[in-house]
Amino acid sequence: MTDRPWLAAYPAEMPKDIDRDHVPTLVQLLNQAFIQYADRTALHFMGATFSYRQLDQCSTALAAYLQTLSLTKGDRVALMMPNVPQYAVAVAAVLRAGLVVVNVNPLYTSSELDHQLKDSGAKLMIVLENFGATVQNCPAHRQLDKVIVCSMGDMLGFLKGNIVNWVVRHSKKLVPPFQIDRSIAFNDALREGERHQFSPVDVGADDIAALQYTGGTTGVAKGAVLLHRNLGSNVMQVQAWYGPALKTIPAGEQPLCVCALPLYHIFAFTVCFLLSMRLGHQVLLIPNPRDMKAVLGELGKYEFHTLPAVNTLFNGLMNHPDFDKVNWKNLRVVVGGGAAVQHAVAERWLQRTGQPIVEGYGLSETSPVASCNIVGTGKESSGSIGYPMPGTDLAILDDLGHPVAQGERGEVCIRGPQVMAGYWQRPDETAKAMTEDGFFRSGDIGIMEADGMFRIVDRKKDMVLVSGFNVYPNEVEDVAAACPGVAECAVVGVPDEKTGEAIKLVVVRKSPDLTEAQLRAFCAERLTGYKRPKYIDFRDALPKTPVGKILRRELRDETPKA
Repeated sequence: MTDRPWLAAYPAEMPKDIDRDHVPTLVQLLNQAFIQYADRTALHFMGATFSYRQLDQCSTALAAYLQTLSLTKGDRVALMMPNVPQYAVAVAAVLRAGLVVVNVNPLYTSSELDHQLKDSGAKLMIVLENFGATVQNCPAHRQLDKVIVCSMGDMLGFLKGNIVNWVVRHSKKLVPPFQIDRSIAFNDALREGERHQFSPVDVGADDIAALQYTGGTTGVAKGAVLLHRNLGSNVMQVQAWYGPALKTIPAGEQPLCVCALPLYHIFAFTVCFLLSMRLGHQVLLIPNPRDMKAVLGELGKYEFHTLPAVNTLFNGLMNHPDFDKVNWKNLRVVVGGGAAVQHAVAERWLQRTGQPIVEGYGLSETSPVASCNIVGTGKESSGSIGYPMPGTDLAILDDLGHPVAQGERGEVCIRGPQVMAGYWQRPDETAKAMTEDGFFRSGDIGIMEADGMFRIVDRKKDMVLVSGFNVYPNEVEDVAAACPGVAECAVVGVPDEKTGEAIKLVVVRKSPDLTEAQLRAFCAERLTGYKRPKYIDFRDALPKTPVGKILRRELRDETPKA
């Protein structure tokens, strides 16, 4: 279906494919890291550091504890935590025990959690106490054999840990009262596990490593079945892609990855955690990326080298007065994903840090990275999603599954070792998502240029039809975001009696002096008539997922304001 024209654009040192058997399972990846990098720092969290040896010891103890429960290979374990060290320990323990990671958004409501627990059939849950009340109020928690409850200070030592827990519980009042039967404290589970011998489990490449639930922004969340070989392959692909840039880090300097993205999200799970374990890097855990002052305060304490993030985080950081207090000079890889990186944001980032944002593309169903712009070029984001990862095919297909002409719009479809095995217990949805020759239908509209570079135009369901003309929200958003005084914006289509649909632009001001008339004039200079917003709505914030994706669905469902 494709002759891979993008290979000609690869740097000379970039492999055209990967050795898919080199990292057959995540268990082998972790075991090798724990041996090879035992004395290196693995994590930084609230001023504390944790070595690879500590992760090895703690995860072995927790895995041994899990083996004392009524769990068998392949059983699902739900993890509901923000970026805390216990998450890393839990992932390693679950995988080493031959179990399946079910990543859960800790900001879920009880009903959202109920769906995920029922759908996954999880038998055990590990949750931070801040979200214990959500679990208690979720009917499906009664199906769990055990709930392991963590506290923010569990791994910070006796004195600091107790102080942190007191502040979280009593000063900031972040832990609503809850009562969960069949629960055990995280540290008690570790102590119990230390009394037992862990028995290694035979885990294969085709065993399930994780159920990664889709964001649910376009419907009911479905569990993408990610095998060990899917995630292991993607780690190898990203390692190869980052390679040239990482080689520029001075010898003897241990690279540090800033993890402000939530680890339960597939972007951070693979690119921050698994890749860092594979390469022996350090990870700086940021538990609350919405607190920009705290994030920048943490960044000011370290020399860091890689920063995966989303457009809203890049924008938010630059809009904070403390941004220039941070030393950005050691950055080697800045990757934007999860949503389109707006040109105005990428341009400002390059001007202020000297390092370009390299835009990538992927989905939960692709582990996640499917394509990326080439790192180390020194150029800002071109608005493209770059080239397919080594060993990956991208194709632009029409609604019947046929390739469209080069440069024509169609659905971006992906085939490669990182593509999921299917949706959990949903063969009908899996069949809809896959072509007969193994391509995954992304639901995104894109084009392929002559050199094999790909561009995303928009989501199929986000496209707006105005008087018969297709309007792609990303295009209008890119224009509006460049208007002086605009902090961030989103575009959706709303019903209109005359045109079928009309453009609604929702804006968060950076400058209170920005008027609707000024914004309309700015857009009128840069957009043809049918692409111009009919409705403009100013507000204090945009609805977003915890990862930072703007929830267009919520804006679309609202009554438009003139």
